[in-house]
Amino acid sequence: MLLLIDAGNTRVKWAVVPSSERSPAALGRWIDSGMVEHAQVRSLGDAWRKHRVVRVLVSNVAGQAMRECLEHVLLGAFGMQPVPLEWFASLPALAGVRNNYRNPGQLGCDRFASAIGAHALFPGQPLVVATCGTATTVDAITADGVFLGGMILPGLGLMANSLAKNTAQLPQVAEHLDITEPFADHTDAAIVSGCIAAQTGAIERAVAAHARHRGEVQCILSGGAAALIAPHLSVPHQRVDNLVLIGLHKAAMNT
Repeated sequence: MLLLIDAGNTRVKWAVVPSSERSPAALGRWIDSGMVEHAQVRSLGDAWRKHRVVRVLVSNVAGQAMRECLEHVLLGAFGMQPVPLEWFASLPALAGVRNNYRNPGQLGCDRFASAIGAHALFPGQPLVVATCGTATTVDAITADGVFLGGMILPGLGLMANSLAKNTAQLPQVAEHLDITEPFADHTDAAIVSGCIAAQTGAIERAVAAHARHRGEVQCILSGGAAALIAPHLSVPHQRVDNLVLIGLHKAAMNT
């Protein structure tokens, strides 16, 4: 089995897939999967140990402490039968995607994995991939798989933290408010409306800019805040969960 791990800024997601599977139809189809907050990472060993893992591929954007923690958990899970551990990194080209970053290695490995996953799911289409998490990233990919670059802006939570009222509770507030008009008549709704307008505005601007040069663009929405943002987008889009894991799976098929 192949163990895929996506260590993000807030949560760690993982999936187990057959290591021999090479079919595009298998992307996103997990034998087992899960998600934990950073504080619960050390509990993952029990879930992983029950699988006959022969390879581990990790995307980590959560820093050195998370890397060391994952190494410790993996050693505890598979220490008696060492398993090859690979740290996914952005390359000039991989799995059908060419990285057009000025310094290809500087591109966040999660963004590169998401680009690979998106291009694998929607081959031959120009794409805008919006991942709405702790930060929101909005990236453009050509139909033939060139990662052109993108935007990085604060996610909904970070935007809220720059404000003075109910900042920590914005995601919870947003879930219980029906934002149907751009101009809110109370402060909670105004905060939510403003933050969502900033998020959707960036995504819609990226789609329009990409479409001017590439024709009809497929917009893909992913990440924990995607469900809050999706209803307010004025451009056609598709939700895809676990895009980093899908990209890791595709990359593993090519290495």
